[in-house]
Amino acid sequence: MRLFRVATLLVMCGIALSAVGKSGTPQNSATKEAAKPDDIPKSIAESVSGTLQFAEGNFIGLAEAMPEDKYSYIPTVGKFDGVRSFGEQVKHVACAQFAFFNEFEGKKPPDDCEKGGHDPAKTKAELIKYLKDSFDYSNRVLATLTAKNALDRVEGRYAGPNTKLGISVIAVWHITDHYGQLVEYLRLNGIVPPMTQKYGVKVR
Repeated sequence: MRLFRVATLLVMCGIALSAVGKSGTPQNSATKEAAKPDDIPKSIAESVSGTLQFAEGNFIGLAEAMPEDKYSYIPTVGKFDGVRSFGEQVKHVACAQFAFFNEFEGKKPPDDCEKGGHDPAKTKAELIKYLKDSFDYSNRVLATLTAKNALDRVEGRYAGPNTKLGISVIAVWHITDHYGQLVEYLRLNGIVPPMTQKYGVKVR
């Protein structure tokens, strides 16, 4: 679990540095007056959920973009021995979301999320439903995160021991980690990720 703790530390340090950078940026009075009172999160839960929901939307976009006949796809160009298929990656992420937030609630998480867990989902439609259900669940649980319980201890083999805030950050990191992996799966099949299509930036 050392990797999870390092990832949590890096993400939280990045958030802190971003806040410092913003606070040190000169602002004129006009800019301050134009700022809306609701332009930043109002709670710890909202501070995490905005990024979580952004990551979830990107990941669902990948899952929906890949044709069903490519859900069994495993890259063969490069070093990909023993990696998950596209569909197995989707199932793993869904299972992990349930696991992280089960632990947040003090419940027993699913077994074997490394292998996708024991949910019967197999087809593209079933896997996307499983994924969306896991995201809906994680957002409901995350909404209960407060300043009072943020540092409550969380136990479990998925990123534990940790805190409620820490495991919530891990959940965000985990989705983005697998998003990065699956971008390559899509591109190797001639598909540009939906988010890149929408906000593509030409660098050359």
